[in-house]
Amino acid sequence: MAYTTIDDPTIYFNTVLFTGTASGNKAVTGVGFQPDWVWTKNRVDAYGHNLYDSVRGVGKYLNSNESAAESTSATSMVSFDSDGFTVGTGDNVQYSSNNGVSWNWKAGGSASSNSNGSITSSVSVDTTAGFSIVAFTGNGTSGATVGHGLSSAPKVIILKDRDTGINSWVVGHNSLGWTKYLYLNKTDAIGTTSGFWNDTAPTSSVFTLGNNDTVNGSGGLNIAYCFAEKKGYSKFGSYTGNGNADGTFVYTGFKPSFVMLKDSSNAGYNWLMYDNKRLGYNGGSRYLIANTIDPEGGSSDNLMDFTSNGFKPRSADQNINRTHTYIYMAFAENPFVTSSGVPATAR
Repeated sequence: MAYTTIDDPTIYFNTVLFTGTASGNKAVTGVGFQPDWVWTKNRVDAYGHNLYDSVRGVGKYLNSNESAAESTSATSMVSFDSDGFTVGTGDNVQYSSNNGVSWNWKAGGSASSNSNGSITSSVSVDTTAGFSIVAFTGNGTSGATVGHGLSSAPKVIILKDRDTGINSWVVGHNSLGWTKYLYLNKTDAIGTTSGFWNDTAPTSSVFTLGNNDTVNGSGGLNIAYCFAEKKGYSKFGSYTGNGNADGTFVYTGFKPSFVMLKDSSNAGYNWLMYDNKRLGYNGGSRYLIANTIDPEGGSSDNLMDFTSNGFKPRSADQNINRTHTYIYMAFAENPFVTSSGVPATAR
């Protein structure tokens, strides 16, 4: 069997930098595909993260840094394009004419109805890349199931109640176990409740919900981003920091293009985001924080190396490498070895 079925990860995930113009619409190109999930962040000023997807449709966005309900603006996401997307001045990068970043994932385009679960969902899915976008209406019932379309069990689910500003973003992660959760918009440590995932791991066809309004309020509109692990392309795991500048090496089986991580065992620590297009890896010091509006950070306390087959914190900073447990999600720039046997190299 080949090492990986994805020799070119950039046709499923890609980071693109762009600069806003503060007027009219901005066409962002160079993504390499028509994205279904676009996450943008102003790198210079303290504006929120904007998250758009093709299932909810153009003009609708959420903010990872807060619990706010979905916003609608005709000047936010204007269109998903064949090689990128177009945003108006409602996007926080375009609004300010500053430098920004977009993280872009490919799913399956237009959503289809999925009746695998007790709740019918609308799903855009790419089974090769192991990514689906799932929209559903909650029924308030413990043990409700929702079809995700992936054909293999997701290891990460990021879920948001779209129509209320009360409920936080909930993250389920296989390394935590499905009695546990984290909040994407907060610095809280790992929590335990049966109200979110009903103490039930996802299967190859569905994920299971409890009756907590945060994930399954009766009549509540929800969106879930589901990720199954694919060898040579994506990895969702955990590591224990070692508390020194020669940090813990984390094997992924590919050269990363994007890593997001969180100290899961202690409260007060952020969700740090690194990618291969901004400084922030292999001697750089630029990171962004999913749970805050902060601009790009430049602290030497958060150095990160991307290697040909994993990543390695290069500091003893508490956010990335104390003797704590960290969960992460990572996507590839190149597989460690392609299906034809070609190895990746570090930067």
